[in-house]
Amino acid sequence: MVGERGFEPPAPASRRQCSTRLSYSPTDHPPLKQGARQERAYSQASAGWQAGNCLFIVHPMASAAIPSSQTRQPHWEWQYLDLMRQIWEQGDERIDRTGIGTRSVFGTQIRFDLSGGAMPLLTTKRVYWKTAAREFLWFLTGATNIRPLVLQGVKIWNEWPHAAYVKATGDAISIEAFVERIAADEDFARQWGDLGPVYGKQWVDWPVYVPTGEGLYKRDIGINQVAQVVESLRGNPGSRRHIVEGWNVAELDQMALPPCHKTYQFHVSSNGRLNCALYQRSCDVALGLPFNLFGAALFTRLLAQQCDLDPGELVWMGGDTHLYLNQTELVEAQLQRTPHGAPPRLVLARRPDSIFDYRIEDFEMADYAPQAALTAPVAV
Repeated sequence: MVGERGFEPPAPASRRQCSTRLSYSPTDHPPLKQGARQERAYSQASAGWQAGNCLFIVHPMASAAIPSSQTRQPHWEWQYLDLMRQIWEQGDERIDRTGIGTRSVFGTQIRFDLSGGAMPLLTTKRVYWKTAAREFLWFLTGATNIRPLVLQGVKIWNEWPHAAYVKATGDAISIEAFVERIAADEDFARQWGDLGPVYGKQWVDWPVYVPTGEGLYKRDIGINQVAQVVESLRGNPGSRRHIVEGWNVAELDQMALPPCHKTYQFHVSSNGRLNCALYQRSCDVALGLPFNLFGAALFTRLLAQQCDLDPGELVWMGGDTHLYLNQTELVEAQLQRTPHGAPPRLVLARRPDSIFDYRIEDFEMADYAPQAALTAPVAV
């Protein structure tokens, strides 16, 4: 089974010896000019990236795949590749929920400057950004059934309802046949294609209950967090409450998968730049993170346009940040590649009346020339 975000299942690799050592050094650099943050971290004598008031430095010791600090050119994507290498060579190895096993680190960060329409798309492998954009637009509808995605050829969520169907019915139908039935049979899709109240449902229809007396409650109109953030960015840009939250504790058990990219906070600087901090509780670096970075950047860009702001900085923060043990071929292939070129730019064809009215045709990516795609199985 091959995941859309990415290799046919390779055999798990044996644990490799760590070939890097880590240290922290304080930084007292002068304030960065706009757009410099993506290059600053890699202009140091050793490869690393800025995190708060410290520079996180990875000192290469014995790895042939990574270019030396003297030869590699500054590029924001080294943050991603260094994180991947750190996890693969130093991560804590353990059995996870899926039974596949992971190597993980806890508490990570990547920063990216969105100025000028720049987008954090990897160049060391192709990221299918239109698939990620279609998923994001689906989130904004509040839908929870995979059928609209299936009809657009988006396969991201297929594994979860397929696994649930096979477990519930005992019918060992292939995932391809299952997806065909979802597309062809609306009643079948209604029964077996729903994911529960995931992501978009919480974003635009967070459930609200009001008392009716005698200890009883009824469902009321839900909260549209995205619409509220648009209004607060327009009316009170200095607020520290521009937040979209997906972690609804009361409904986690009803979700096919609790939200990984769970908390978005937006911040408006004094010069009218819109910044985004995304906290992700769990992150598959090989398959999920490239989509998550793009999704957060797209979210920020659309909000900026709707609120007459300029795109600022994206700050991604990971909790349990991991690679699966069956991703060996992808990881080792990608770590031998070198990022290149300036970040591609997202061109918006129009400004609709509402953030909920964008269409895939509104997005054009300029100057994206990645290396070949790499794939891996999705852990369910």
